[in-house]
Amino acid sequence: MFSQKIQDIARAAEGSLRDEFARIDEIAHHNTAKVMEAFSEFRVSKECLLGTDGYGYDDRGRETLDKVVAKVFNAEDAFIRHNIINGTHALTIALFGILRPGDVMLAVTGKPYDTLDEVIGLKGADGTGSLADFGIEYRQVELGEDFSEQLKDPRVKMVYIQRSKGYVNRPTLSVEEINKIVEFSHARSNAYVVVDNCYGEFVDTTEPKADLIIGSLIKNPGGGMAESGGYIAGKKESVELCSYRYSCPAIGLEAGATLDQNKNLYRGFFYAPHTVAQALKTAQFAAACFETAGFEVSPKPGEKRNDIIQTVTLGDPDKLIKFCQGIQAGSPIDSYVAPMPWAMPGYSDEVIMAAGAFVQGSSIELSADGPMREPYLAFLQGGLTYESGRYGIMKALEFILE
Repeated sequence: MFSQKIQDIARAAEGSLRDEFARIDEIAHHNTAKVMEAFSEFRVSKECLLGTDGYGYDDRGRETLDKVVAKVFNAEDAFIRHNIINGTHALTIALFGILRPGDVMLAVTGKPYDTLDEVIGLKGADGTGSLADFGIEYRQVELGEDFSEQLKDPRVKMVYIQRSKGYVNRPTLSVEEINKIVEFSHARSNAYVVVDNCYGEFVDTTEPKADLIIGSLIKNPGGGMAESGGYIAGKKESVELCSYRYSCPAIGLEAGATLDQNKNLYRGFFYAPHTVAQALKTAQFAAACFETAGFEVSPKPGEKRNDIIQTVTLGDPDKLIKFCQGIQAGSPIDSYVAPMPWAMPGYSDEVIMAAGAFVQGSSIELSADGPMREPYLAFLQGGLTYESGRYGIMKALEFILE
C-alpha cells in the first residue's frame, strides 16, 4: 500500500477535480450517443464482425465500419484499417497520397513529430523514398505566425497541422483553433489542409473539419481493444487519393482482407468515448498530484483538455527516469521491468519509455515517455480505467518522492 503522504495527496487531488470529472463524463455521454446512432444507422450486425481473407472483396464489415467512422467524425468519407502500422504510417499514406513532385508541404504549427523527420527528408540518407527524394519541398512556420504570404505560392499543396504537442512543450490546439486555421487556409489557397489528430479523438464533442484528419488505433479511437491500425477521414476526394497510396491505383478501398480483426476494431471504436474519458481523468489526476508535489505541469489541473497528454517538468534526468520507472511499476504488464533511456529509431535524442501495456506501444493504455534533453519533460498519456491510471500515477509519485 502507499504511504500516508501519497494517499493524502491523491485524496486532495480527487476532491479538487469533482466538477472536472463530471464535465468529462458529459463529453463521453455525447460521443457515445454519436457512436451508438452510427452503429444503428448503418445496421451493424454480427456479420460485420467477421473477417475476410485473400483479396477481401465484398467485406461488409470493412465497408460498414468506414461509414461509421465517417459519420461519427462528421466526414464525407473515411477508411480504418488494421494493417496501418502506426500513426506515422497513416500520416505517410496521406502525405504521399496528396503531394506530387514540385509541390510544397507547409507545416504551420512548427516542426512535426520527430518520427516524420525521415519521411519528410529532414534527416536520413538520400534515396530512402522521402518526400524530398520525390522533389517535394518542405516549409515550416511556428505556431501563431502569419503564413498568409506563403499561401500566395500556388505550389503550396498542403497545409499541415499537428493537433498535439509532440515533444514540444506547447499547448495542444483545440478543435476551434484548428477550424480557424482550416478556414483561413481555404480562403486564401486551394491547398489541402491535413490534421495529425493523434491523441485528440473524442476529447471534445467534435473533431476538426479539415480535408483530412488522421490518427492511430492504438491511441484514442481504438478504445484499448484494437491491436493495431490507423484511420484517415475527411473530404471524399482527399480520402480517395489516400486510398490509392494505401493500396494502389484502381483498387483503392475495394479490396483488402480484414482477417479476424473486424471485431476488435468495432469493439474498440464502441469503447473509445468511455476509454478516452478514463484517460482524461487520469491526466487530470496526475496534474493535480504532481503540482501539489511541487512540479510544473501542463495542462494545469482543472484546465480544459484538447488531447490526452499530460506533461510534467521534472528538470533532472534522474527524476525523468524515476518517473517512467514508477509508471512501469504501476502497469499491469511487465511491472517488474525498469525502463532506461535508449536510442529509439526515428528520434533525435535518447528516449525513455514506460509502457506496461497489453498491446505493444499502445498509448491509450497508461504510458509515459520523454526525450533525454532539458528540461526533462515527461509526457504521460492513457489509462484504460481511471482506477488503474490512478494507481500508476501514485506509483510514479512514490518513486520520485520516496
